[in-house]
Amino acid sequence: MRILVHEFVTGGGFAGREVPASLAREGSAMLTALVADLAAIRGHQIVTTADRRFPVSAPPGVEVVTFSPGDADLLDRLIASADAVWLIAPETNRCLERLAVRAEQAAKPLLGSGSAAIRRASDKAGLPRRLASYGVLHPKTRVLCEGADRRTAAHEIGYPIVVKPARGAGCHGVGLARDLRELGHAVDRAHQANRSQPVLLQRYVPGVAASVSLLADGERAVALSVNAQSVRAAKAFSYRGGSTPFDHPLAERAIEAALGACQSLPGLRGYVGVDLVLTKSEAIVIEVNPRLTTSYLGVRSALDANVAALALAACAGTLPASPRSRRSVRFTAGGRIVSTPLHRSALVGL
Repeated sequence: MRILVHEFVTGGGFAGREVPASLAREGSAMLTALVADLAAIRGHQIVTTADRRFPVSAPPGVEVVTFSPGDADLLDRLIASADAVWLIAPETNRCLERLAVRAEQAAKPLLGSGSAAIRRASDKAGLPRRLASYGVLHPKTRVLCEGADRRTAAHEIGYPIVVKPARGAGCHGVGLARDLRELGHAVDRAHQANRSQPVLLQRYVPGVAASVSLLADGERAVALSVNAQSVRAAKAFSYRGGSTPFDHPLAERAIEAALGACQSLPGLRGYVGVDLVLTKSEAIVIEVNPRLTTSYLGVRSALDANVAALALAACAGTLPASPRSRRSVRFTAGGRIVSTPLHRSALVGL
C-alpha cells in the first residue's frame, strides 16, 4: 500500500509564509516519529512531504517530496497517487478538516478520522453539550460573540478564566485572565491566533494536566496510555511535553472519561488524544484531538508495539487489547526522549 503522510505545518502548508515556532517544532517531531514507524512495517511504500525550510529525517526507502510556494496542486497530485492518506494538521481555520475533505473527494481512505468526525471534535463551542449527554465532566464554557459584553460573560464564568479560539491546536492562542484587563489582552491574542473563529471563555480548573492516548475504529475506542502533560499556565499557555505512563490515583477515571468523550463523537478513527485536568476527585475533559498528538512521541517509546501499525489496524476495524507499558518515558515537544525501564511490579495494563 502506498501511504501518503502529510504534516501540514512543516510539510508545505506554510510554504512562503512564516511558521509559528511551537507548531513547527511539534509537527516536525511527530512527522519524523510517524514516518519511522510506518517504514518499519513491511509491505508499504511511504511518501511524505516537506517544506524546504524543514528537511525530513526519513529512513531509507521513504520518498520525500519537497514543496515550494508555487506548488499549489502538488498535494492533490500526491493524494491521487496514494492508496491511503495520513494527515497531521492543526484544527485552526478548519485546516485538518479541509485536508480530510480533499482526500475524501479523491476517494482515498483516511488513516484517521473523516472530515465529519473532525468537524464535530474540533468544535470546542459544541463540545460541552456533547460531553454532557454522555455524563462526561467539562469546564463551564461560554462563546464570546462579537460585540458581547466581556464583563457579563466573565461574571458568568468566574475568574480565573481560560481564553481560547473556538477552533485551534495545542496552546496556540490560549491564555489565562485573572481580571478584566487581562481578559481584554487574552481575547485579543486568541483573535490573532484565529481571526475567523469566535473566542471561548472557559472556567479555569486547577489540577494536574493530563491526556489519554487512544485508538478508535469509528464506533469503539481503547486506551493506549495515560500521560502527564507539562503545560505552563500563564497569560499565554505553553506546552513543553510530558511523560508516560502517568501513575496517578485517577488514571482509571481519566480513561473512563476519555472513552466517554470518544463515544460522544461518533466516527473517530485511528489515533486520538483527549486532554484532561485531574483534580483531587475528578477527571475533567478539556478537549478532544481527532489526530496524532505530541504524546505519540512518548507513547511509541513506552510501549513494546508499533503504534502506527496498531492505528492502521484500528482504521481497518481491529482494536488491540490495551497494551502494557515497558518503559517510563519523558518527552519534550521537540522530540527529545528520555526513557527508563519500568520495574516489573509496575507493568500494569491499562
